[in-house]
Amino acid sequence: MGVERLPVTAKTGALLIVGHGSTVNPDSSRPTWAHADEIGRRDLFGRVDCAFWKEEPSLRDARFLFDPKKIADVYVVPNFISEGYFTQTVIPRELELTGPITTRSDGQVWKYCDPIGSHPAMTEMILRRASTIAPWAKPSETTLLIVAHGTDLNDNSAAAAKREVEAIRSRGEYAEVLSTYMEEAPLISEWMELTRTRNVIVVPFFISDGLHSYEDIPVLLGITAAGATRAATSDAGEIFRRNPYKIGGRNLFYAPSIGTDPGFADIILEQVAKFDAANKLQTAP
Repeated sequence: MGVERLPVTAKTGALLIVGHGSTVNPDSSRPTWAHADEIGRRDLFGRVDCAFWKEEPSLRDARFLFDPKKIADVYVVPNFISEGYFTQTVIPRELELTGPITTRSDGQVWKYCDPIGSHPAMTEMILRRASTIAPWAKPSETTLLIVAHGTDLNDNSAAAAKREVEAIRSRGEYAEVLSTYMEEAPLISEWMELTRTRNVIVVPFFISDGLHSYEDIPVLLGITAAGATRAATSDAGEIFRRNPYKIGGRNLFYAPSIGTDPGFADIILEQVAKFDAANKLQTAP
C-alpha cells in the first residue's frame, strides 16, 4: 500500500490527525501519535500534529497550532473507525469547520478528509490480523467476530463494522463472519450463543488498545474476571498472547485492536490524496 500522489501544498501544508483520546488511559492516544511520528519522518508536510477530544492538545486548541503565515493548508484526518457522531458532529463543531473545505478569516484553508475506517484497506488489515493471531485455525472451521463499540448517538457508528463484515463474508473464507458490539445487539457478551464453530477469532474494531480492549471486552468475552484492571499485570499486552482461550469447548482467539497496525500511517496519507483528487486541488508533484 502506498501513496501515488501527494498534495501540491505539502511543504506549506500541515496534517492534523484527530483522535478521541482518554482522560483515564494514556494508551488511547498512543497509536495516533505513532502514526503522526511515522508520517513526520517522511518529511511530506510542513508540520504534522495531533489533537484529541479527551486529551491535550484539545480540538478547540488545534485551531491555533498552525501559523497562517507559514501554513497555508491544514488537512484534517479523523483517526476514527467509523463515520458517526464524532466525525460528523463533534470534530466539525470543535474545529469550526463549515464543510469539506473551510477558509478561515486569516486565509488559511482547512480540508476535512474521510475517517480512517472508511478506507478499503481495512478489510485486508482485519484478515491479516486474524490470520496472525490464529495461524493454525482453518478459516472454514472458524467464526470471525468484528467487535465495535455501538452507540445510540448516531446509527452510522456501526456502519464501518457492518461494511467490513459484508466484504469479508463475500469471500467465503470463514465459516461465519459477524459484527458484534459492546452496547448494542448483537452483543459481544453473547458470542457463545452467536457462534457455532469450534474456533472463534475476535478482532476489536478500535483505534487503540485502551480500556475497552484491555479490560471491558475481555470481561464480556469471559476471559478475565469483572473488576480486573491493567494494574493487575505488569504487561497489559499479555492478554493477547494467551491465545487460544479454552471456553466451553471452544478455542477463542483475541486480537489487538486493528488501529495499532503500522499501516494506518499509509492510510492517513491516502485519505489526504483522496481528498485532493476528489476536490480537484491536486496536480503532479
